[in-house]
Amino acid sequence: MSDRNLTHLDPLGRARMVDVTEKEPTSRRAVARGRVHMEQATTDLVANRAVAKGDVLAVARVAGIQAAKRTSDLLPLCHPLLVGAVLVNFDIQDEFIEIEAQVDTFDRTGVEMEALTACSVAALTIYDMCKSADKSMTIGDIALWEKTGGRSGTYRRQDVLDEAAE
Repeated sequence: MSDRNLTHLDPLGRARMVDVTEKEPTSRRAVARGRVHMEQATTDLVANRAVAKGDVLAVARVAGIQAAKRTSDLLPLCHPLLVGAVLVNFDIQDEFIEIEAQVDTFDRTGVEMEALTACSVAALTIYDMCKSADKSMTIGDIALWEKTGGRSGTYRRQDVLDEAAE
């Protein structure tokens, strides 16, 4: 493993915030996805806006947006960023709800953690709002699917490329 892989460690192995002072701001985007697995009866309640606490996806969308903007408050080595845009969307299937969070910025560092945080908090919000109806729910499959911009360029999850080829 090269030193480049552990950028949040100083030469003595102590945690540090990476210095991005000299980097030029560029346009950057990250997309994260995750799923909340649940019983079909629960997805039906969500789809029909019949959950007692209210419109689950509307609340989860706002929670995800808010979380993206507060990522540096939650993760100690993340830089505070000017978040330009956050999109949180959902795809309701029979036994899960897929969440996709996209975050855009024009800044010195990427927004991968903001997208992952938005996705995670949206999933937790779905869980919170549906827990009285379904105690068996699980949250999982949260992953970075794409990132663009910055020195390392574009990254797309191999799963995405495999799906596109089919």
